[in-house]
Amino acid sequence: MDKMSIRMARNIILVFVVAFVALLAINYFHQQPEPNLKLEVLKNKYAIKDTASVDHSLFTSLQQKFTSPQEVTMACLECHNGTHKEIMASAHWNWERVSYIEGRGIKNIGKKNILNNFCIGAESNEQACAKCHIGFGMSDDQFDFENKKNVDCMVCHDNSELYIKGTSLAGYPDREVNLTEVAQHVGNPQKANCGACHFYSGGGNNVKHGDLEEGIIGCDREVDVHMTAGGMDMECTACHTTQNHDISGKLYSVSSNNVNRATCESCHSNTPHHEQLLNTHTAKVSCQACHIPTYAKVNSTKMNWKWSEAGRLENGLAFTEEDSLGNHTYMSIKGSFEWDKNIQPDYVWFNGNADHYLLGDTIDDSKIVTMNQLIGSHSDPESKIVPVKIHRGDQIYDKKYKMLIQPKLYSFDSGDSAYWVDFNWNDAAAAGMKRIGLPYSGEYGFVQTEMYWPINHMVAPKEQAVSCAECHNSTNSRLAGLDDFYMPGRDKHAILDKIGRYAIILALAGIFIHGFARFFQTSNWKKQQNWKPENKILKRQHGE
Repeated sequence: MDKMSIRMARNIILVFVVAFVALLAINYFHQQPEPNLKLEVLKNKYAIKDTASVDHSLFTSLQQKFTSPQEVTMACLECHNGTHKEIMASAHWNWERVSYIEGRGIKNIGKKNILNNFCIGAESNEQACAKCHIGFGMSDDQFDFENKKNVDCMVCHDNSELYIKGTSLAGYPDREVNLTEVAQHVGNPQKANCGACHFYSGGGNNVKHGDLEEGIIGCDREVDVHMTAGGMDMECTACHTTQNHDISGKLYSVSSNNVNRATCESCHSNTPHHEQLLNTHTAKVSCQACHIPTYAKVNSTKMNWKWSEAGRLENGLAFTEEDSLGNHTYMSIKGSFEWDKNIQPDYVWFNGNADHYLLGDTIDDSKIVTMNQLIGSHSDPESKIVPVKIHRGDQIYDKKYKMLIQPKLYSFDSGDSAYWVDFNWNDAAAAGMKRIGLPYSGEYGFVQTEMYWPINHMVAPKEQAVSCAECHNSTNSRLAGLDDFYMPGRDKHAILDKIGRYAIILALAGIFIHGFARFFQTSNWKKQQNWKPENKILKRQHGE
């Protein structure tokens, strides 16, 4: 074997030896990440689903042909007697709750007196809006909130998936619903029950929230880790826990106080991570800010609504236009819309308290009107950075009295001043304001508005969480809009930057000085060693 072959064989053996040693080292030194025991406990908690212990189809009282939904309610109350009192004390029933608002004092607030920049408000439009009320017969402001027969048990407890509220039927079920079939198949609320109202609020799927829509039913893990069909498949009530029909969690568009909120921390605690650095972030950064990098993952959500462009007709008739995804981009009765999908949220400081535009409030029409002001700041110890959807648009207001107008929108018949039928803004404004007892000058215009919707659903897998660099960078930081605090990597600060530069310069100078000192010290030592007499003798003895 020649020298070249021997050298090649030796090199091959050397490569194998090095690779083997490297694999042994990797295997020896590599440590599997420790499991997050808190998370494992939660997963186990929801791994086993509750099964109903009662078969309602066997109850004699439910084995009859029901001719009205009120009959179903009274059959329910035969066993669940007194339950109607709990429901009648809830905001879902009353459409309002007692709240303290900074600068306003204690007030009843809710759908009865808060406006939004979608379909504006429920007052004078109950016939249509009551599709999302848990009662029967809310056709006007004379609804009897004390009549237990009008409580709709089925809308929350139907497990047959056959129950549906009728369109513009004042809260009554669709006429095709088999009430007996539904009554015999009731149980704990499921996602579809909650979604019947919350998915479709604003006139269609995912119109309002952006993170709460029919796409989360049976979704995969990429859409939502909590509600994924292949995982924990959690129901809404797992987080929105309920006691005596008082459901935790409040819609920020109609709630002012930071009480009875549903929070991530209630399950995950304030220290959910192994890494202490990440846990320190939770003091000022909400879980949602990192773990919901995008929303509207399945279906588009409405981002802009211009009421000022409503009223165009074709051959005297209302019409609609749609985009390639089937989203309405124009409706004669509502105006023009802009939609978006897979959206990166905006971010605001929020301490859980909010202010709202209430009927009768005056506005500055030279500025954008904020419909629900989320309160918070960096200096507020209770505030955290939260992700939000900001819905923008314009809506009708009184140019003289400087008030937003609650127009009458819906009616069965033409000539009743309803805009969706007669397309006359002046008549709709006059009728709507008369109904709620506020003045109308006859002079109307359209003012720019915005509304904030905190993003709480569509939690991504941890591998897709927002990375450090997405916030801590100076060019396109996610938090570029929050400019009331200093963020390393994002901001420039004259004093801190100067200190940082000097620190780097001093550190480099220290390294060079230390290096030169060691160099000269070694050189001097060698010189001293070379000039010692004994060194000369040694060198001679060795023939040097």
